[in-house]
Amino acid sequence: MKHRIILVTMLLFSSVVSPLFAQHDGFIKDYLERLENSRKYLILVAETMPETNYNFKATPESLSFAENLMHIGFAIDWHSQSLLGGRVARVWKTDTIYKVAKKSKVEMISTINKTFDEAIKLIGKFDATQFEDELDYFGLNRNKRQIFLLLADHITHHRGQMLVYMRLNGLVPPRYVLFQ
Repeated sequence: MKHRIILVTMLLFSSVVSPLFAQHDGFIKDYLERLENSRKYLILVAETMPETNYNFKATPESLSFAENLMHIGFAIDWHSQSLLGGRVARVWKTDTIYKVAKKSKVEMISTINKTFDEAIKLIGKFDATQFEDELDYFGLNRNKRQIFLLLADHITHHRGQMLVYMRLNGLVPPRYVLFQ
């Protein structure tokens, strides 16, 4: 009788817990697909803009095309490695990896690709049981699942600015790629 109770308890427990973990695993899988597609599109945008236009700004107070690109890299690094991975955050004022200063178009694209590689590797190993862990996000409490979503929004936001910059320079941006 004891064995039956234990067996029934284990079956009930696994029927509740297993779907929860499957949902989280599915989220990570979907997120990685989206992140990879986002990378492909961002790199295509960066490659399409001529290097001579990388310093273009829509207004004096705006980020340049290059600054938007490198800012995306800094944000990917911060959201993934620091907020999700727990590494000490880089400091924007002293960072040299994500500053445009004297970097060529090729060097910037290489940096972005490397940053995506590192983020994808970390996210692929992310422990889904941490999704509900909360962090301070600019004075707001956000859980790690929300951090994933905030990162995707941030990439889209700055890439959108880059697309406008291309139009303002008479260029046709690459065709939009779905699911990113």
